Amino acid sequence: MSNFGSDQAIAWFSARLAMQIDVSDTHAALESGAPGFVLIDSRSEESWEQAHIPGALHLPRRLIVERAPGMIDRDTPIVTYCWGPGCDGATRAALAFAQLGYRVQEMIGGIEYWIREGFAVQTPAGPTTREPDPLTAPAKGATCAC
Repeated sequence: MSNFGSDQAIAWFSARLAMQIDVSDTHAALESGAPGFVLIDSRSEESWEQAHIPGALHLPRRLIVERAPGMIDRDTPIVTYCWGPGCDGATRAALAFAQLGYRVQEMIGGIEYWIREGFAVQTPAGPTTREPDPLTAPAKGATCAC
């Protein structure tokens, strides 16, 4: 076990929670009608067209520096997402927004876990949902209540 003391652990986990939001909390905020942030899909155009979270704005990471200041007020908090835990695109997008002076969080799990939890995505055929994946989401109910 490492030499980290409780103060270091508190600082580390507090910082993580300040910079990340999970898909369940993101979904609940969006469903409230007043989420308090703009959700940004930082994936490619092809990925966006394949499926995206309803209500998200599409702004590929490579275009954030160029386009964000004209699209989103700097006082507006941002939540970024990409494919999933195996992709660091949302992290890179969050960094780009932070470097521009935005308050930003990363939605951990990305669109993969959004879909796995049974939340709707917009596809070319219209809104689509799947049953929650019982290996990654509660079998009954849309929240793990953690």
